[in-house]
Amino acid sequence: MTIDKFDADEDALVSSDSQCTETAVKGKKATRGKRRTADFEKSVTASKKAKSDTTSSSLLPFHGYPLEHPYNKDGYGYILAEPDPNADRRDFEEDSFAGKPIPGEIYRVSLQPQVCLALHDRAPQLKLSEDRLSVTGEKGYSCVRSNYGVSRGNWFFEITIVCMPEASAARLGWCQQYGNLQAPLGYDKFSYSWRSCKGTKFHQSHGKHYGEGYAEGDILGFYISLPENNVITSDYLPKTFKDKALIKFKNHLHYEEKDMSEIVEKSLTAHRNSSISFFKNGKNQGVAFEDIFNGVYYPAASLYKNCTVEFNFGPKFKFPPSFTNYKPMSDRVEQMAVEQSLSDLIYLVCLEDEKRSKKKRKK
Repeated sequence: MTIDKFDADEDALVSSDSQCTETAVKGKKATRGKRRTADFEKSVTASKKAKSDTTSSSLLPFHGYPLEHPYNKDGYGYILAEPDPNADRRDFEEDSFAGKPIPGEIYRVSLQPQVCLALHDRAPQLKLSEDRLSVTGEKGYSCVRSNYGVSRGNWFFEITIVCMPEASAARLGWCQQYGNLQAPLGYDKFSYSWRSCKGTKFHQSHGKHYGEGYAEGDILGFYISLPENNVITSDYLPKTFKDKALIKFKNHLHYEEKDMSEIVEKSLTAHRNSSISFFKNGKNQGVAFEDIFNGVYYPAASLYKNCTVEFNFGPKFKFPPSFTNYKPMSDRVEQMAVEQSLSDLIYLVCLEDEKRSKKKRKK
């Protein structure tokens, strides 16, 4: 049995589209994403008057991400950057680069100190708590992803349904970076979800009967298995963004990446023997999806109306799986730091070889 794209179940919960009262997550003040301003430049240029703007980062909040930031939307994604101590800055002099784009290779991806929900990688109408572990929806379905993803190994995290008023709903699960943020999770090829209403599972807008539904107070588990021997070689290390343009927004630098979802979607292949399973209050609901598409998967939530959920990325869980061959998502921080450093160093070594070859040819 399949169910059409947005299904009629959530819409049937409400007879009119009257606005729900906005609520801040756990009583904390909510903020809305601001539109781009003149501070958002299409390229970063060096200036004699503001050297510090191009050579160092402004102070960041405790969670490691600026509160004012560009959102991933309008066909572009943004990755916070910081100076790379391993990069050769001898050729970078303020005078020689005045009025020119700053080389991306002297910066690197700024990794945050813990796994939490991404401020920039969400629909702007969603409200995040100060610790970035809770999120509250507003009106129609919209999505948020975590700031760390996985492409191989076995991983687990939990979500608690903090508040689910009548007429609200949720679809929770895993999503790649190209999943549509202004749609329910499971809407496209890049995401897989489990819905609160009737326990339906969704992928590519097709819903199928799966397990139990869930409601306020339930604690849900999310498990993904991505066998390492079936990972595409190029996906073993994360991308380096040193070849991307740098964008300045509110005194912080961000790499800008064009949305390649249409191209990536056409090249998706199955990750053989991979699977996704869901748990409700410790009870395994069974395997929901098998042989999912290759890619990097992020814990994600899409919320309908003013539903509130709280993520737990570990290492301690309320209902840990009975098996032990998994890692909590919290372990991804240290692992990612090593992998990103390797990816960046490989790029710098190749760049140095290229520069030496050019010098030899000139001689």
